[in-house]
Amino acid sequence: MAGRVGLVTSDFIISFMWVWSGALIKLFVYNFMGLGSQPRGEIIKGCLSILSMFVFAWLSKISKGGSYNPLTLLSPAISGSFSGFLFTACIRIPAQVLGSITGVKFILQTFPEVGHGPRLNVDLHHGALTEGLLTFVIISISLGLAKNSPNSFFMKTWISSVSKLALHILGSDLTGGCMNPAAVSSHFILLHLHL
Repeated sequence: MAGRVGLVTSDFIISFMWVWSGALIKLFVYNFMGLGSQPRGEIIKGCLSILSMFVFAWLSKISKGGSYNPLTLLSPAISGSFSGFLFTACIRIPAQVLGSITGVKFILQTFPEVGHGPRLNVDLHHGALTEGLLTFVIISISLGLAKNSPNSFFMKTWISSVSKLALHILGSDLTGGCMNPAAVSSHFILLHLHL
C-alpha cells in the first residue's frame, strides 16, 4: 500500500515539475537569453529539453515508476491485471492531471506570459489525427525500448528523448506539439473553465 501511495505522490509531483520545466526553459531561452525564435535559441531550447527529459527519466527511475505522461502508464495497465488497470485509470492518471493543473495554475499566476499552452493551428479533425499519430509513434518507441533494452538507461533515454523532440518539432506547426494529455487538459481546464 505504501508503494502505491508513493507512486501516486510521485506522479503528482513529477507532472507538476514537467509543466514547470517547459515554462522555465521557454523563459530562459526567450526572455533571459533574449534569443526569441532565432535558430540558435531553438537549438538551445532543444538541448535543454533533452536534458530535462534525462532528468525526468532519472526521477522516474528513482521513484520506481513515477510518470508525467498518462499514455506511458496506460499500455502496461491495459495488458496487466484488472486491479492494476483500475489503480492506473482511477488514481494515477487523475493524480497526473491534478499535478499538471496545479503546475499550470502556478505558472499562470507567476509568469502569465508563458502559460498559454499549445495552440491548434488546423481544424480539430486534422489536429486530433496528427496528435494521435505522433503519440502512437512515441508510445511505440517507448515500449520497444523498454522491451528490447531494459537495462540500458542512457541509450534508452537518449533515443526516446531525441525521438520525442523530433516529433515535437514536426507537429508543433500544426498542433503545438504537445503529446501529453495531462498537460493539454490542464491548460484547457484552467483557461476555459476559469478555475
